[in-house]
This record gives sequence, structure tokens and C-alpha cells, in this order.
Amino acid sequence: MNCLSILFLSFFIFNVAVAQEAADTLKHWKKGGDLSISFSQVSFSNWAAGGKNSVSGVGMFNYSANYSKDRISWDNSLNIGYGLQKEEQRRLIKSEDKLELSSKVGYKMTEEGKWFFSGLTNFRTQFADGFNYTDVNNPVRISSLLAPAYLTFAAGFDYKPTDKFTLFLSPLSSKFTFVADNDLSAIGAFGVDPGKKFRAEMGGTLKSELKFAVAKNVDAVTNLNLFSNYLKNPQNIDVNWDFRLNMKVNKFLSANLTTNLIYDDDILVPVDLNDDGVVDSKGRRVQLKQLFGAGLSFKF
Repeated sequence: MNCLSILFLSFFIFNVAVAQEAADTLKHWKKGGDLSISFSQVSFSNWAAGGKNSVSGVGMFNYSANYSKDRISWDNSLNIGYGLQKEEQRRLIKSEDKLELSSKVGYKMTEEGKWFFSGLTNFRTQFADGFNYTDVNNPVRISSLLAPAYLTFAAGFDYKPTDKFTLFLSPLSSKFTFVADNDLSAIGAFGVDPGKKFRAEMGGTLKSELKFAVAKNVDAVTNLNLFSNYLKNPQNIDVNWDFRLNMKVNKFLSANLTTNLIYDDDILVPVDLNDDGVVDSKGRRVQLKQLFGAGLSFKF
């Protein structure tokens, strides 16, 4: 056997080995997601009871890639949402704006146990400017890309009894708030000191996720994130709770309901106390958003 034959055989064996290892690695990954585009529209013509014409659309993309082999677990998720709304002659405004990336890696404490030593990284922000429309003629810009943005690092324990439920507990975590916009940082938006673009907190984190079937062709996903700042008002817990209900009509048509509840002790929300269209003050409030629409959906 000449050198060329030996080289060819070695190359062939190497590629077979690499392909076998890649196939073995891929079988330990569980990937999937969904894409949906929802629409809603209201139109009036000579309607005695009154009303305003409006149209809106929301696009949502959710993807997960989870790895599990022996005692190693690695869960990754990407959630994106963006929506626009137009009401008669008023300007186009956004109704949804979300970008969230999360990654969690864990090592199982025991061979047959459900608890993992885990580390978590989470990043959350938005794509476009957001405005306060209390005064519809003079909207005030109150948010933007990377203003705010939140980055969390946490180390702790993860309980995973099934692939439908996970509960992560971290006694030691850090939360970073970024306000990259000069105008918003100058007024101390989202809890940063006026003129600063960065704020760091140290505390404890709880993060849970539950997936369940409500009925045939109806499934739900809920995520709860809690954070307590050990160094400042630890009793005032930051809350971020997402809920999504997906109702399938057929392979491509669906209706979706999403809600998001936020409470952050460091965020002061503009308040109109007497409903006259003028902001009277700012205060801490529970923020709640709800979206419902029907349209096209695709699972993969």
C-alpha cells in the first residue's frame, strides 16, 4: 500500500469518526420553535354608536435549543416580538417590542436526581423607541434600543422534574441595568443615577417555566422571574411574569393571547391623576400588557 492509499484511508476513517461523533452529539439536542403573525382590524362607516377605525399586526418568534447528555444539561431560548398599531389619522405606534435571550447550563447532583448545580445568563431589551401618549399631540420618548437593557448572571440550583417544568433558585446573582440613550440617562430613567448609563445590583433570583396543555389544540407557557436586591430594599421584589396561550385552528391558523406583568421598584411610571391628558407625577406601578390576535402560525 503506497503513501497515497494510506493517506486516503486515514482521511476516510477520520471523516467517518467525525461524522459519527457529530451524529451522536446531535441526538442529544432537542430543538424547536414557533413563528406567528397576528392581525386585528376594526372598521366603521356611518356608525351611530361611534368608534374609530384601527388596524394592528404583531409578529412573534420563539425558539429553544436544549442539550442533555449524562449529567449535563444546557437550555437556551430566544424570544422576539414586534407589533404596530394604526388608529385613523394618528401616527403609527408600536404595540409590542421584545428581545430576550436566555442560557442556562447545569450539572446533575446525582445520577437519578432532579436537581442540578446551574448557572444562568439572561439578556432582555427592545428594538425601537417607545413613547408615552398621555398627551397624544406631544408624545414623550421614554425608552429606546438598549434603554433599558437588562443583563443577569446567576449561580444556584435548578429543579427539573420533567421537560415541562423548571425552577431555578439562585442565592447569589447580579443584575445590570443599561440605559444607552443620552437623554434618558440624563434624567435617571430606569433607576440609573442621572447622567449614568449603567447600574449594578446584587441579590437573589428565582426563575421558573411551566408548559402545559389546556385542551386539545390549546397549549400555554408561563415564565416567572423574581429578583431581590440585597443592598437596597430587598423586600421590594422585581417581578417579570409572561404568559402565552396558543390556540391552534389548523396547521397554519391560530389565535394567541399573551400577557406581561412587570413590577420594578426602580422604575417610576408617568401618572395622570385626573385623566386630563397631563402627567401630574411619577410613581411606582404594576405594569400590565395584554395582546390578543388571530393569524398565521408555523411550528418547527
